[in-house]
Amino acid sequence: MQGARARRGQSPAETGALGWPTTLLLTYALATLEFTCLFMQFSVLPYLSRSLGLDSVAFGYLQTTLGVLQLLGGPVFGRFADQRGARAAFTISFLASSAFYLLLAAACTPWLPGVALLFASRLPSALMHAMPTAQMVITDLTTPEERPTALSRLGLCVGSGTILGSLLGGTLSTACGIQCPVLVAFVANLLGAILSFTYIPANTKGAGAHGPAAPPGGPQASVFDLKTITRLLLQPGVLPVFLVKVVCGFPFGLFMVMFSIINMEFFQLEPAQASYLQSFFGILMMVIQGLLIGRLSRRFSEGALLWASVLVFCLVGLAMVLMYNVFHFCLLMPGLVFSLCTLNIVTDSMLTKAVSASDTGTMLGLCASVQPLTRTIGPTLGGLLYRRFGVPAFGHVQFAVNFLVLLVLWRQPILLQEVNKAR
Repeated sequence: MQGARARRGQSPAETGALGWPTTLLLTYALATLEFTCLFMQFSVLPYLSRSLGLDSVAFGYLQTTLGVLQLLGGPVFGRFADQRGARAAFTISFLASSAFYLLLAAACTPWLPGVALLFASRLPSALMHAMPTAQMVITDLTTPEERPTALSRLGLCVGSGTILGSLLGGTLSTACGIQCPVLVAFVANLLGAILSFTYIPANTKGAGAHGPAAPPGGPQASVFDLKTITRLLLQPGVLPVFLVKVVCGFPFGLFMVMFSIINMEFFQLEPAQASYLQSFFGILMMVIQGLLIGRLSRRFSEGALLWASVLVFCLVGLAMVLMYNVFHFCLLMPGLVFSLCTLNIVTDSMLTKAVSASDTGTMLGLCASVQPLTRTIGPTLGGLLYRRFGVPAFGHVQFAVNFLVLLVLWRQPILLQEVNKAR
């Protein structure tokens, strides 16, 4: 380990109190903590909104507010992580999450202005980016060959967090009230901030084998320099993959934006039942992303896996048109999870390989803005589709969009070839 550290040019002070393998394990643990708290919040938010008198339109505005703030904060926070290091990025993200859950807990208090506090709780979300920070650390500490497998292991974190968060959220809210899961999440994020500040290395740049780190002591542009951020998209091979990531994931994102409403109205699930469904999603995430995709990435090229994810998205979209109950949805979930996980892992890996090591945080910040973009546009568009055409409309949109992308990839394979050349 000392020899590897010396070859990487890292001093012991830069590696923090832990070695690189333990730092990776802690990074996975912090990602699990982030998703556990997030899904605890997902378990209670729709019912808190309904108890405060918010209808589906107001709930859509709430989701849009969160989406806009994270959309604006993602690239800037990614650049901040590149410049200030993983320790500062993780610590600020968990402190922002603590403020988020504290305001959400206050919104549950009957004698306080619940609706105003509920919307105010969205404000810290602009700095809540623990997941892209974890991806940056993993990208910095692994070689390009190891990267897809290492990133896919985050699926174990997402799956574990989904299961634990859903079960804890449903159980604690039933046993102790709707405020309890939010307070637990607040304390957990304070613990995450302490662990990050104490044990995460100040800097992980230059640890990997791909690209040089940023020169120490050199001039750095501001984290708000949009030209520096957007120039990454114009590098060879970046924009085509980024567009595939955005376009293919958008229809499923629309469905997930409305998922809590669909659970209550279309599937007619109670809070505990909805938490079980989310737990099943988490189990699939653990198996497919944490165990399957890493093995597939060693046997097949990233381009082939990208093709497979788009094709399965098409087939599942057709099947969603015929979906009438929650049992049908459970049958479709393996295909949905496979497509979503493969799309995200492969595109993230491709995009981080196409830029220098000093820009991986910014690139992952841009990638992290894809989901907030959906949450920004999705509530209005998703609500319109759901109210006017019902749940089958999401299947039609998913099939049509991904089929068009499949045609483009087939007619213009040079798009993926440009990415390989950029490496």
